Amino acid sequence: MSVETTMTSDVVGLTRIAPVSRRGFMSATAAATAGYTLAAGPVRAEAITTDAKCLQTGDAKIKVGSEEMPAYFARPAGNTRAPVIIVAMEIFGLHEYIKDVTRRLGKLGAFAIAPDYYFRKGTDLTKIIEIKDLLPIVNAKPDAELLSDLDATVAWAGSQGGDTSKLGIIGFCRGGRTVWEYAAHSGSLKAGVAFYGTVVDPANPLWPKSPMQLAPEMKAPVLGLYGGADTGIPVAQVEQMKAALEQNKKTAEFKIYPEAPHGFHADYRGSYRKDAAEDAWKQAEVWFKKYGVLS
Repeated sequence: MSVETTMTSDVVGLTRIAPVSRRGFMSATAAATAGYTLAAGPVRAEAITTDAKCLQTGDAKIKVGSEEMPAYFARPAGNTRAPVIIVAMEIFGLHEYIKDVTRRLGKLGAFAIAPDYYFRKGTDLTKIIEIKDLLPIVNAKPDAELLSDLDATVAWAGSQGGDTSKLGIIGFCRGGRTVWEYAAHSGSLKAGVAFYGTVVDPANPLWPKSPMQLAPEMKAPVLGLYGGADTGIPVAQVEQMKAALEQNKKTAEFKIYPEAPHGFHADYRGSYRKDAAEDAWKQAEVWFKKYGVLS
């Protein structure tokens, strides 16, 4: 199996969830119309929808070298110095769930930005309907380029009046791995929250160090939120990450939801677990407040 088509542990966790009945789910046409990526599977009819009341929301173009990276943002209307939180997406692109999470953070008082850092491949990931067709794109993203894209996102937020001295990052699935990687990279980051992010990578020359290997280099406190029933990221691996961080005297906390599978926060998928998702979101808010991102 090539690097491009490797089933990473986050993808394994996504695909090894017991099948769900189609009852209570949108049709494929309705899901696509609502802005969800069909490769993620059936979309729940009760997916959470957050309005934009009292928010400024929209699409943006962020300068990265000679190119422009698409992004979606949400911020409190009229707040020119809101703290900045980057939203690191799953492998499914900048679809409605990620946009909704961005608005939820805006409601908490943040200038939240979700950059579409897979844009260089020229393919709209939200239009892909099979995970196997996503893998060659997302697995080919070099970490060095990813981190540079995130730095550019922060710089753009600052140029738009965001308070980058209060910088956070939150990510889901592959985006959870991104949180760990960015926490080891950025000296400006105040705090990160990783939802079920991979901590051990398969061999990939484009990903020089896994989060586990980066434990000694962590520069910001990270909250790790994981499912005890995740079939791709075993609890033992999460415990190893915790031990590695403790050994290197790094600030991190972990919460494992025993019955929750991978993707338990993804309210548009059958993996959603309401109790775990709501508690984890509260934990994330508390974490960002504790470390001065949110007030």
